[in-house]
Amino acid sequence: MPGLPAAEFDETLAIGGEEIGARKLRSRMTVDVMVNGTGPHKFVVDSGADSSVVGERLAGRLAMPAGTPAMLHGVTESKLVNRVMVDEIVLGPTATTDLELPVLDERDLGGDGMIGLDALVEQRLLIDFENRHISVDDGFTQGLVMDGLIVVKGRLQKGQLILTEVKVGKQKVDAVVDTGSEITIGNRALRDRLALKRVGNFSKIKVYGVTGNEMELDFLLVKELKLGPILLHNVPIAFADIPPFEVFGLDEKPSLLLGTDLMENFRRVSLDFKDRKVRFQLKKCDNTSLVLRTTTIASRLAADRSTACS
Repeated sequence: MPGLPAAEFDETLAIGGEEIGARKLRSRMTVDVMVNGTGPHKFVVDSGADSSVVGERLAGRLAMPAGTPAMLHGVTESKLVNRVMVDEIVLGPTATTDLELPVLDERDLGGDGMIGLDALVEQRLLIDFENRHISVDDGFTQGLVMDGLIVVKGRLQKGQLILTEVKVGKQKVDAVVDTGSEITIGNRALRDRLALKRVGNFSKIKVYGVTGNEMELDFLLVKELKLGPILLHNVPIAFADIPPFEVFGLDEKPSLLLGTDLMENFRRVSLDFKDRKVRFQLKKCDNTSLVLRTTTIASRLAADRSTACS
């Protein structure tokens, strides 16, 4: 694949479409979706999941026919799970039909279900962390004109949008925006490349996957992370070779899953799967270096970081 041009400033946000009511689940976002003509139901938006998921109670209430069990690759484990047949999921103006989806406990999902790449891959998704709403369109609608925007280009790989203009320290990495994860996670290849081998350097943090499984990860503050031209300081990153890295073909090279603890430090983040770009709208700030007010466990361990401002 030919090399991509450097990240560039972009004064327009190519997103229009229909605004969907959303609320914050800690730092993640849920949206209203229609399922088999019923709803609205609250689904977590998970751009790091290759499949959408429905909750057990919802599947039972709608009498969804049983499907074929399949392997689900979550953050904490890969597990064989049951699936059900879903006629239609409607997110904003877009309907995805004839689905066979995993069914999991709503208590582990954090909602009635989860929207994954199968329902997002042809979309442009705008997550507004400041105003707590989500917009989605089909990629052809004329977008709004907004200031303070930076676009980082990427490539599509196995349906996922992989950002290539990302660095941890001086190390170039491939990165995925994972709206289903509340913490940013690097793989072992990145940890080894950064020579982060001394056990005493790390703290421990527990994460819980959509299957309910618990996992303990090594965790520390990395001095610098760069997204295109955006430089962030003292960024909390956990490290583990979790299944999503292998699913997206990122297990052999230094890679990151960018969690919502990092994303919510921007006003808005737009995932444009059609145009292969992620757009970051900077916060309006009086100073360029502030103490961040974040809510996740990982971010509380970071006493001083630089927020992204314009």
